[in-house]
Amino acid sequence: MRTLRCVLLALLLLLSGSSIAFGGAFQDGVDAVKKGDYEMARIIFLPLAEQGDARAQCNLGVMYDNGLGVPKDYKEASKWFRLAAEQGDPYAQHNLGGMYDQGDGVVQNHVLAHMWFTLSGSQGIENAVYSRRKCEEKMSPAQIDKAREMAVNWKPKNLV
Repeated sequence: MRTLRCVLLALLLLLSGSSIAFGGAFQDGVDAVKKGDYEMARIIFLPLAEQGDARAQCNLGVMYDNGLGVPKDYKEASKWFRLAAEQGDPYAQHNLGGMYDQGDGVVQNHVLAHMWFTLSGSQGIENAVYSRRKCEEKMSPAQIDKAREMAVNWKPKNLV
């Protein structure tokens, strides 16, 4: 699971500029990542993330999850993933689901993991669908029902 999450996270960093027209600062952060200049990427992404930019929050989560230009810190990664996931970012939702599934930086909770995987998968993240199925193997039918109910009732927070 951890390897799959790391691959998905790295892919997010590299492809995040490919399908969306970005403002200069965010694109500068993406370019810094592509060059391997993670310290510069952190310097660029941090103020954007603090202002509520879900893309920057997710990328900071990736950096902390993998120790790219910052100390590896699952708690800090989960903080940034949560902020982005709550705004509806499907990559952050998948990554946060993985953290709940594994108990990395958060208290392990398969119901929350399943909910985040469901939300991410509903936005087309295929790995989230796979991750949700694997998570279900560890859950009771009542837990699965609860997670599905939570996903149906979930609403994004619009911070930006």
